Amino acid sequence: MDRFTIGNLSKAIDISCVKPNHTVHDLDQMIAAAKKYGFICAFALPGMTPYLAEHLKGKSNTMIGGTVGFPSGCDTTESKVFQTRELLSMGCDELDMVINIAQLKSQNHEFVYQDIKAVVDAAGGIPVKTILEVALLTNEEIVTACRIAEHAGTSYIKTGTGWCSEPTLVDHIKLIKSVIQPRTKIKAAGGIRNLTGLLEMKKAGCDRFGISVDSAMHIMEEAVSFPGLPDIFP
Repeated sequence: MDRFTIGNLSKAIDISCVKPNHTVHDLDQMIAAAKKYGFICAFALPGMTPYLAEHLKGKSNTMIGGTVGFPSGCDTTESKVFQTRELLSMGCDELDMVINIAQLKSQNHEFVYQDIKAVVDAAGGIPVKTILEVALLTNEEIVTACRIAEHAGTSYIKTGTGWCSEPTLVDHIKLIKSVIQPRTKIKAAGGIRNLTGLLEMKKAGCDRFGISVDSAMHIMEEAVSFPGLPDIFP
């Protein structure tokens, strides 16, 4: 996707309700937004994923996403594998998993590799986006994590869960882009609030964007009058 229009912008946005206080009402709003704008994927926490799948899967073009190891990534590998299989049984089309941040910062790189690989293997070809939580890492740790995740077979490097108080920055995208292979894509998440910021990250090499429902709808509304994004909705 070399250039965004309103019609394909939504195909680069994953919307989410992944906070513990998100209710069924919030999910209903997300489902309505998915149907209205055609966002590419929608995410809820595991306990709400069956409801999301029931009311969205097959009723729109939006895929169902599953969250593995949210938000800390410090679950056991066995529990992550169980979550992966359970989420797939619920109908998830993609998975976003958090790496074991503590093990990465402890320089236990083999553990981090095996942890990611176990989820990728359990996913059986379903795309896995590996979440680094870049705001908690040094640049060196980000580079190391990218290389480990690629070696483990990840489809995307994702910057964050959206739970961290510090946002993803354009510099994070540039750094990740500089070290990953062309086959690996980037998903930015955390602090994306407007279209200008999204477009800056796109220019830096980002492919997908994880955005809360309210912010995603605001961005789509901005896009209607944004220069260079003609309205091609029917």
